[in-house]
Amino acid sequence: MAEGAATIVAAPLSWSPSSFWDGNDGKWNTFLVEVGTPSQQFRVLPSTAGQETWLPNPQGCTTANPNDPGYCGYLRGVSAQDSSGFFNNQSSSWDLIGLYTLDAQEAELGYTGNGLYGFDTVVLNGTTTPVSQNKSVVAGVADLDYWLGVFGLGPKAINFTTFNDPIPNYMRTLVDNNTIPSLSWGYTAGAHYRDQAPASLTLGGFDTNRISGANLTIEMNGDNSRPLQIAVTKIFGENTLGGAGIDLLPTATYHFIDSTLPHIWLPDDAIQLFVDNFGLTYDNDTDLFLINDTMREQMLSNNPTVTFVLGASKSAAQNETLNIALPYAAFDMQASYPFYQNATHYFPIRRAANSSQYTIGRTFLQEAYLTADWDRNNFTVAQASFSNLDTQHIVAIDKYVAPPDATSTVPASKPPKPSDGISGGAIAGIVVAAIVGIALVGLGVWFMMRRKRKHQPLPTSDHENPDTAIPMGAYSDDKKDASHVRGSELPSEHALVEAPGNQKKPSELASPYMPAAEMEGDAGKVRARSGMVEMPASTDRNVGVRYELHGSEPGIDLRT
Repeated sequence: MAEGAATIVAAPLSWSPSSFWDGNDGKWNTFLVEVGTPSQQFRVLPSTAGQETWLPNPQGCTTANPNDPGYCGYLRGVSAQDSSGFFNNQSSSWDLIGLYTLDAQEAELGYTGNGLYGFDTVVLNGTTTPVSQNKSVVAGVADLDYWLGVFGLGPKAINFTTFNDPIPNYMRTLVDNNTIPSLSWGYTAGAHYRDQAPASLTLGGFDTNRISGANLTIEMNGDNSRPLQIAVTKIFGENTLGGAGIDLLPTATYHFIDSTLPHIWLPDDAIQLFVDNFGLTYDNDTDLFLINDTMREQMLSNNPTVTFVLGASKSAAQNETLNIALPYAAFDMQASYPFYQNATHYFPIRRAANSSQYTIGRTFLQEAYLTADWDRNNFTVAQASFSNLDTQHIVAIDKYVAPPDATSTVPASKPPKPSDGISGGAIAGIVVAAIVGIALVGLGVWFMMRRKRKHQPLPTSDHENPDTAIPMGAYSDDKKDASHVRGSELPSEHALVEAPGNQKKPSELASPYMPAAEMEGDAGKVRARSGMVEMPASTDRNVGVRYELHGSEPGIDLRT
C-alpha cells in the first residue's frame, strides 16, 4: 500500500444459515462449517459464550449401545450420513494440541467434559464472501451433552499453557485480517414455529431488518465469564392456567445470555410458578420439565405469552426497561435421544442451584435479537422481527465509529463515551494512553501489595474460600453460598441419574449427572468425570494447564 493511503475498512459478513433444523432438545436453525483437508462438513450452532469451534467426536456415537439410533452422527450435525463425527486422522492439515477439559461457562451449569484439541482449517460456508482460516483451534467432543457442534462468537484468546501464550480465536483473526470491521456480531436464533423463519447472524455488524421496535443497550458485566449479563426485573404470563398478568418471577435476577444451550435457568420459586401455570411435571431422571398431551393441547389452545422485562439493573425504572414477548410456541419443544428414546414434549426451563447458574438460553433468542459490541464493551437486546425475512439491511459496527441507531432506544445504563467531535484516531490515542497509565498504576499497586503480603499470614476468612468468594464484577447479592453445587449436583431430595428408566446414555460416555472423581496432578487438583470415552491423546497425564474463563484447569488424559 502506498504511503499515506487510507485503510479500507472491511464490510460486515452476513453468514446465512443452512436449510436444516437440528437438535435433540428443540428445532434449531444451524450453520455450516467445513473443517479439515479434505473438508468435512458440519452443522453447528453459534455460541455467545465460547470462542472455540467444537465438533462431534466419532466416539460419542456407538452401535454397541442398543439405544443408539444408528445415525447418531448425522443427528449430531455431521453432513455425511455415513460419518459419526470429525475424523481428524483423515485431515492432512490437522495438528494435535492435546486432550483438555472443555473450559467454558457451561461448566457452571454442570456440563463439564473434555475435547480433543488441535489446529485445522475451518471454512464458514454461506458467508457473503468466502472465509477460511488455517491453524484454527478445533475440539472434537464425544460427550453427548454437547449434541451439536458450536462456533464460538466470543472475543477472548484461547490458552492452553499460560496467559503469556494466547492463541487468537476465529473472530479476532477475522478482525486482524481486516475481514470484518470489529469484534461484534448480531444474532437471532430463528423460529421453526413461525413457518421456519430462519436464523440471522452478522459478523462485524447487525441486520436492522431483523429488529422490531425499541432496544436496550447496557454495559457488559465486569465478570468476563458472564459478560452478556442482564437484569430480569419481571417475567409475567398471559392466558396461563392462572389467568392474565401472572407474575412468574417473584424476585428480580441477573441472567447471562448464552446461546450454547436452549434452557432458561431460574430460581426454585419461579420454577414452581411455571409448573403451576403451565401444568408441567418434573422428571427427576433428566432434570427436564415435561408436559402431557392433554395439558399441551390446552396450552396450544390458550396460546399463553411469556414476557421478560429486562433492564441494566434489578432496580431499573419502568422507562429504563425493555419487554421481550415469547409466544407459547417458543417453549413447545421435544427432547429425544439420549434424553428419551422417543421424542417427548418438554418445557425448556431448568432449576438453578444458585445465582451463578441463572442463564437465558437460545429459547429466548428465537424472539430476541442480540448485538454484541466488544470494542465498546456493551450489548443490545431487541424484539426480533419476522416481517422482512427476504431482505437484509446490514449495518457495520466499526471499532472506532459508532453505528447509527437503527431503532428507538431505551435509555442505556452507560452510553458510549466518545463524542461525535473526536476523530477515530484521537480516540485510539486516548485509549492507548489511558491503558498505559492504568497499567503503570496497577503495576505499582501490585508491587506494593506483594511486598506487604510477604510479612502477613495467609487470610483464613470465609471470603478467601473459592466457594464463597464474590466473583469479579458480580453484584453483592450474587455471593455464592458455601454449599454451592453445579446444576447436576442438586440437593439429595432432587437427586438425578444419568437417563430415564432403561434409556441409559452410552456407558462409555461421561454423564453430567455422574459424580466427579477428584485426583491430584502436578498442576493442582482437577475434576475428572468417570466413564468418559477414551480418545487418542498423549499418555502424559499433565497435558498442560488451561487458562481460560474460570482460571487454570489441567488437561486430562482419560486413558488412565
